[in-house]
Amino acid sequence: LSPSDFILPIFLIDGSNKKESIKSMPGVYRYTINRISQIIDKAIRNEIPMVALFPKTKNSLKNDIGSESLNENNLVCRAIIEIKKRYKNQIGIMCDVALDPYTSHGHDGLIKSNQIINDETIKVLVNQSLLQAEMGCDVLAPSDMMDGRIGKIRKALDKSNYQNVQILSYAAKYASSFYGPFRDAVGSKGSLKGDKKTYQMDFRNSDEALREVALDIKEGADMVMVKPGMPYLDIIKSVKEKFKIPVFAYQVSGEYSLISNAIQKKLVNDDVVIESLIAFKRAGANAIVSYYADRIDKILK
Repeated sequence: LSPSDFILPIFLIDGSNKKESIKSMPGVYRYTINRISQIIDKAIRNEIPMVALFPKTKNSLKNDIGSESLNENNLVCRAIIEIKKRYKNQIGIMCDVALDPYTSHGHDGLIKSNQIINDETIKVLVNQSLLQAEMGCDVLAPSDMMDGRIGKIRKALDKSNYQNVQILSYAAKYASSFYGPFRDAVGSKGSLKGDKKTYQMDFRNSDEALREVALDIKEGADMVMVKPGMPYLDIIKSVKEKFKIPVFAYQVSGEYSLISNAIQKKLVNDDVVIESLIAFKRAGANAIVSYYADRIDKILK
């Protein structure tokens, strides 16, 4: 393991001079844009190559269609501009492409007659991708799991001269119970109506992951994500062996919080952190999105 294996997620909030703790994620915070330099400075010192931005959108800005996702003054867009202005290309920026931080119902797509409407959602995701690319995002990470969105996003990016913006597809994203603390962090937990099983994957099925990855590669994905991480090491390994494409693992909020709380309660010692991270590398992950990335200098020691 080395620092270059990691991507650091950063949670954003509106306002000024705030660093807000997240109750369900010990040691993880939300930052206002004028405070993110303190965590990014540390990431650069630790030679972390990329940060991933996730907004906690005010409830007053949310609606059924997630229109705040297309606002050029939204939290993510302002953060991209600030990071690029301050750091140039010292650190990469990865942005989530999905509507769940912006919808009043907490889903990743648009809803009609109580069902997610795939194709109409993709039109919004394409516009969200173009906006983030225009602001200076380096890697777009569609995490919505709509069918066919990678091809449409790639085509739109190329047509608008954003050929160098890369796509990290959340190709194998499972309908998991490990996402709870993240939904708390971005403020979608209380608003989520129903579940996401109609568009995220069945955790009992491994063949589906290979089909989904194959489709996304064909549509133009540069890299693929397996999410969650630890319970899906077999999927990481299978994808890596079959496709020879960069495979990323996401050590999700539930995994992080279980480990962190167990360490705090002295049920295990903190060696479990590096053991869990090595497991991703051993399975074949080329990069790991982890909330421990801001402490990686201490962990690797």
